[in-house]
Amino acid sequence: MRMIELIHKKQQKEMLAENELHWMVSEYTRGNIPDYQMSAMLMAIYFNGMEEIELTHLTEAMAESGDQIDFSNIDGFTVDKHSTGGVGDTTTFILVPLVASVGAYVPKMSGRSLGHTGGTIDKLESIPGYQVELSENSFIQQVNDIHCALVGQTGDLAPADKKIYALRDVTSTVEAIPLIASSIMSKKLASGAEGIVLDVKVGEGAFMKSVKEANKLAQTMMSIGKNVGRKMTAVISDMSQPLGYAVGNILEVKEAIDTLKGHGPEDLTELSLVLASHMAFLAGIGESIEDSRSLIEEQIHNGKALEKFKEMVAKQGGDASYIDHPEKFDIAGRQIKLEATKDGKISEINALDIGHIAQILGAGRETLKDEIDLTAGLVLNKKVGDSVKEGEIIAVLHTNKSDDELEGIQDLLQQAIRINWIASPNKLIHKTID
Repeated sequence: MRMIELIHKKQQKEMLAENELHWMVSEYTRGNIPDYQMSAMLMAIYFNGMEEIELTHLTEAMAESGDQIDFSNIDGFTVDKHSTGGVGDTTTFILVPLVASVGAYVPKMSGRSLGHTGGTIDKLESIPGYQVELSENSFIQQVNDIHCALVGQTGDLAPADKKIYALRDVTSTVEAIPLIASSIMSKKLASGAEGIVLDVKVGEGAFMKSVKEANKLAQTMMSIGKNVGRKMTAVISDMSQPLGYAVGNILEVKEAIDTLKGHGPEDLTELSLVLASHMAFLAGIGESIEDSRSLIEEQIHNGKALEKFKEMVAKQGGDASYIDHPEKFDIAGRQIKLEATKDGKISEINALDIGHIAQILGAGRETLKDEIDLTAGLVLNKKVGDSVKEGEIIAVLHTNKSDDELEGIQDLLQQAIRINWIASPNKLIHKTID
């Protein structure tokens, strides 16, 4: 088999066979196919797309290129959630204990932050003592014992994806739907869960800017999952403004704790309830989505979801007293208040700009080697559609950086948060596909 023949085949809009795709991925992962040939293949896929079954075979090959987690020793149906990334997206902290508290098994592996999107693992490390690394045996044992575990990605999951993604980034093929879908789903398949709920973000703070694009990506990932026997649901949710009010590691953990206590932000609470209901339903809990949601809501009202979170934190070595007393968390040395410059309504809070501002404050990183400030970030006091008065505080910046390091930051924030007389908030949930 020769790579040049496969490139030509895809250039002619022909479908690559399963054995050809497995050979290509395997040989490229081993270093036997040069980058320039794989770049040519990626460009051919970018322009000509892939058939559904062809894309499924590519994704399977990528998933099988490294370690695969085996959950066959877990005592029940396993369910996972994947978000395509956003700003202030703390749903993982809420969903894992919430869904586990109704009896589902939730083995969750997450990553670190890069760029403006926050990383779940960085946020978890805000809790003193919390161990984000467990052996596979310990991970599975904990899920059997308490129905959930939340750890960093272990082993070498989908190494082919890492190599291919690096090429996509420098060959302008990042935006190809088949390549996005195979990248996400290869890691999900390697992670082992039987049911997957996808939270596909759309808006300024998301990778997909239109509902049409987000729907196409969701449908593509759904088809891959179903073709390999996974139960799938996708929710298309808005990311034109940050989710909740807090952006930054410790700040978001505290907001997630508030939500588990039943008094979190309206949008974060609602999205968490929607996603948790679908996760529970995939796991066979509840006779309908409505029934699942009722069970989920009750776990917040009776405090059992919060207790499950504390149990998980303690089980993984964390100090669970921080959950009962969030005031124990470290705070940044400086709080800078942003005031409204005029009366009106909040007409826009640009999620992407807010994410970049949080990164400047110290809450994000440019490369995985960069240190982040767990106390840094910002807390919004308003959402799109809210009324404001001139001089009213609309956001508070949390940072340890000097004025020189933050020169122009307030101007950036004023540009990100627009005030007009007319404001129309976007729908939080655009569509559900199940």
